[in-house]
Amino acid sequence: MNKPEFFLEIFLQPGELYFGDRETRIRTVLGSCVAITLWHPSLYIGGMCHFMLPGSRRRQRATQFDGRYADEALLMFMQELRKSNTSPKDYEVKMFGGGDQFPGQSKPDRISVPDSNVIAGRELLAHHGFKLKAEHLGGTGHRNVIFDLWSGHVWMRHVSKGLERIQA
Repeated sequence: MNKPEFFLEIFLQPGELYFGDRETRIRTVLGSCVAITLWHPSLYIGGMCHFMLPGSRRRQRATQFDGRYADEALLMFMQELRKSNTSPKDYEVKMFGGGDQFPGQSKPDRISVPDSNVIAGRELLAHHGFKLKAEHLGGTGHRNVIFDLWSGHVWMRHVSKGLERIQA
């Protein structure tokens, strides 16, 4: 499908999720966070989430989910799929992010937040029946992600953090 003449452009902040139709472009910027895109190729619907942490620690059942956490962001996606009468197998799924923002400062006996986010994203997608079509994960630095629902195309720019010496 061609780019619509007019379209809604959404910028996701950390912890946000948007699910919409073919006249939508979704953008975000990721560091250690992870974004997941879902696209239904025949209905031209889908969405993106931008989560910050692998899981919430809430003990009681939530009435409203918090998109800052991977587990709850996936539950939010599942609510959208129920509303649209679709299932996980109908979607093309892509995952981005999990970049180390402080290279060399990780503790060897602990899994870093970016790595935990990547692991949680993969496990939760599999648990809910989604299959990853593409991913760009890990490394250092940040990523800019743009997702067009009219085509399913996702553009990603990765700016890697390198050690740079600046002379005065």
